[in-house]
Amino acid sequence: MSAKRERKISTYQNPNFIGDDDEWKSTPDGFTDIELYPPSCNGKAANGESLTMDFNDMLPLIGEFGRYQKLLFILMIPFGYYLAFVYFTQIFLTLIPEDHWCAIPELGNLSKEESLKLAIPMVDGKYSKCLRYNVNFTEQLLLGVTEANQSWPVTSCSNGWSYDFQEIPYTTIATEQNWVCDNAVLATYAQSIFFVGAICGGLLFGWVADKFGRVPSMIACNLVGCAAGVATAFVNSFWLFALMRFLVGFAFDNCFVMMYILVLEYVGPKYRTFVANMPIAIYFTSATCVLPWIAYYIANWKYLAIATSAPLILVIFAPWLVPESARWLVSQGKIDKSIGILKTLAKRNRKQVSDETFETFRLSCIKLQQEEQHNSSYSIMDMFRTPRLRRTTILLVFVWMCISLVFDGHVRSVGSLPLNLFLTFTLACLTECPAGVVLLWTMDSLGRRWNACGSMVLSGLFSLLAAVAPSGMYTVAFAIAGRFFVNIAYNVGSQYAAEVLPTVVRAQGVAFIHIMGYVATILAPFVVYLSNIATVLPLIILGCLGIVGGLLCLLLPETVDRVLPQTLQDGEEFGKNQIMFEIPCLDKKSKGQCD
Repeated sequence: MSAKRERKISTYQNPNFIGDDDEWKSTPDGFTDIELYPPSCNGKAANGESLTMDFNDMLPLIGEFGRYQKLLFILMIPFGYYLAFVYFTQIFLTLIPEDHWCAIPELGNLSKEESLKLAIPMVDGKYSKCLRYNVNFTEQLLLGVTEANQSWPVTSCSNGWSYDFQEIPYTTIATEQNWVCDNAVLATYAQSIFFVGAICGGLLFGWVADKFGRVPSMIACNLVGCAAGVATAFVNSFWLFALMRFLVGFAFDNCFVMMYILVLEYVGPKYRTFVANMPIAIYFTSATCVLPWIAYYIANWKYLAIATSAPLILVIFAPWLVPESARWLVSQGKIDKSIGILKTLAKRNRKQVSDETFETFRLSCIKLQQEEQHNSSYSIMDMFRTPRLRRTTILLVFVWMCISLVFDGHVRSVGSLPLNLFLTFTLACLTECPAGVVLLWTMDSLGRRWNACGSMVLSGLFSLLAAVAPSGMYTVAFAIAGRFFVNIAYNVGSQYAAEVLPTVVRAQGVAFIHIMGYVATILAPFVVYLSNIATVLPLIILGCLGIVGGLLCLLLPETVDRVLPQTLQDGEEFGKNQIMFEIPCLDKKSKGQCD
């Protein structure tokens, strides 16, 4: 066993360590500390002490990526689709055609062009969306008038609106209820209420996961999302719609992350980088690319709400297909049940593991449980008690809020781009796949800090270029490039906090930082709404936030090839001697470690 394995190192308490023994990556959750010694066949370490084994030591014995794990990987497909449907469906439920104007019942027999020329005033060279001339049009028609007199008085729309459904070929709840002009902000409120639901759901189902298990939490959040999503099709007012979006928000993130964590737990270290990234790159990306065309061909917002929500009911079969988190069972003192699951996994993977090995593992679990009880006395407030750790925590919060807001802003600003919405949305979502693949090669060579900084700054620059470029293909190309780089930043940011924060507050700290990210996304719909004032405003704001957030990443410590902090004192000292412009691969080359 290598010297690195012989020292005390940090491994995961939860099933989301990603990488091998020399590659320390993470996803949002907690770590714990395990002593690793060179093993021997008699259950003793080389120094005569009892061998301590963690899950990462057990998985090579029971099968790191055998038939059972491959089945679990395939079972992630519906949950990847659920995440995309829960997150993005509202965009297609509240679409409003760019061309709309006041409805004039008296002019019903005229063509669109004739009606506009007679009844709608021009504002900045375009027909107004919110004003009409205040004259008796029946009388004007009898007088043979076919064009408006600009001296006529104007008034607001009093008989509803007419919409041009050429690009968006169906009515939505927003067009049915006329969420335009003075009511245009209602769809924005509904989307923000969705993220308030995500915050509440994260807290609620996080508690359920800790109290009753990962599988019950996964089932509960998906069923709430299913019921509220289907009920959305039957609402007839804004407040009922907002209530349903709040409840659907309960399922956001949790509908996928619970399954994501469960699968990662049962995959060996050298396969976890693949399993952690590919579900997003393949399943989530394909779902987001398919969604706009589901909306396009169903062409009915009520049927769309049902079609994207009803499949969540399939989660009721999870108890027969998905095992409970073995690590959670250990934390609850259900060690024998945890070992029973691992024995089943070994059997299905056709692996033989001795009873002595499982007994050694059982004793290690008891030690782990004792350590967890000791660490439970720490709280989020401990992250703010010392100056360097406080500074790091505040930076992580601000950076993650920038990433979350820029990511969600890019998602929702697609509608303001000058090309076909359905095609542009698909092309933008396709960037999720290469963004995940790129990190497989750059995460450890460039490091977390420079990956996060570079991707955020590039996202900001391309967003600003999209704002100043001539309208058309250039704007779309630059905006999609901005989306691609913020996708990379989002993946890096998801891992960063879980590595920088010390073990004793890591789980709570990561949860707090992600909740603050949800707070930021509440603002994203309002940023996008600014396009009603000036089309380029959202892109300018997203660009500036991207650059500022990216540069702040340089103030964070690098985690590649470092022993991760365990105690609060470790967190205070972590990265103290690092220099800002240090790059892991260049540092390795200087030491003769790179190929």
